Amino acid sequence: MKENINSVQASKKKASGKLSQLAETLIGSEIVKLGADIKAKIKDGDKIYNFTIGDFDSSIFPIPEKLEREIIAAYQNKLTTYPPADGILPLRESVSKFLKEREGLDYNTNEILIAAGGRPLIYTLYHAIVDKGDKVIYAVPSWNNNHYVHFTKGQHVVIEATRENNFMPLADDIKPHIHDAVLIALCSPLNPTGTVFKKEELEKICDMVLEENNRRGDDEKKLYVMYDQMYWTLTFGNTVHYNPVSLRPEMKDYTIFIDGISKAFAATGVRVGWALGPEYVLDKMKAINSHIGAWSPMAEQNATAKYLLQKDEIDLYLSDFKKELEERLQLIYEGFQQLKSEGFAVDACAPQAAIYLTIQLSLVSKATNNGDSLSTQADVTSYILNEAKLAVVPFYAFGAPKNSDWYRLSVGTCKKEEIPEVLGRLKEALEKLK
Repeated sequence: MKENINSVQASKKKASGKLSQLAETLIGSEIVKLGADIKAKIKDGDKIYNFTIGDFDSSIFPIPEKLEREIIAAYQNKLTTYPPADGILPLRESVSKFLKEREGLDYNTNEILIAAGGRPLIYTLYHAIVDKGDKVIYAVPSWNNNHYVHFTKGQHVVIEATRENNFMPLADDIKPHIHDAVLIALCSPLNPTGTVFKKEELEKICDMVLEENNRRGDDEKKLYVMYDQMYWTLTFGNTVHYNPVSLRPEMKDYTIFIDGISKAFAATGVRVGWALGPEYVLDKMKAINSHIGAWSPMAEQNATAKYLLQKDEIDLYLSDFKKELEERLQLIYEGFQQLKSEGFAVDACAPQAAIYLTIQLSLVSKATNNGDSLSTQADVTSYILNEAKLAVVPFYAFGAPKNSDWYRLSVGTCKKEEIPEVLGRLKEALEKLK
């Protein structure tokens, strides 16, 4: 028996040996870690207001009925085989028409690549452009750019964006680093903040990229822009979404858009995304993706191809969807402003777009009723989760410094009638601090 135990222990020790440098050095998702804590609390019977995930509760925000019916019909019609590596032609045609009508972007089907959502497109984009040691410029907070640079062994050029600029990077922040960079990763509306680029600032960045590429010789790598606009349909009030190619048509040679239905139609699990860009770049992305096999499913592609042509249906869906999102964001924003006016160390940025509210919890150095000090933002996050039952994601999960007191609050799972309760629980938790 003892020999068997020793054999098992030896086997485990051998199996836990060193793996690749990538595997050994890849940082796990902070959001996943927080999610594990939340699940444990819910399992123990706690009611948690889980505003961490960039996803939707489909009982609150279902996908469009017409899209659902088209998906069901596609499966009933046995559309379950491998799709073409670049996506079915009818879907690329529909995407082309959809974006031309709604955003003024003119892309033919050879300049459109379909994949299983935005993630594989971003992954293949990085691998198509970035070599080991190449400079990649990105701002923090931002979603996963730090991990994608790590995947490619690129050189991180990190810009810390500030509240004064709605956490969007400025051209002046980027300019000192562009001389030998190969990629600038931009996102608007931004995950995690729900804020957008100002027209003038994005124009400055575009002009800078064009000037830099004109300076480079034919044998040099060009400087590309990844423009993640997955949330572009979800803008509120007077907020306007701008993109590089509409502002500067010459940017079409250097811009790769990341887009899809995931957030526009609350269809995160449907897995239909697309990239737009220069054909020679997309061809390489397609080749990489063909080896990964991260294709969007055939049935969902056919359904989306048909749905994107339903202009009136889409307008009706987006009108109601955006109204519900904006109401939640605005109610929570106003609640935070009320708490701030009462002297609590909290704040929030006015909502502009997406499903996110940027909130501030400046509670480090405060003490709880039992005398424990909140010495780090991790302590603050845990305290708010334990006392207010409110789960939000600290900006350090998006590459920001560990001492950042800003957080992402997502309303994709928010029940409107529970918002007063959420704010009340938060106030009670804040009142316990000294």
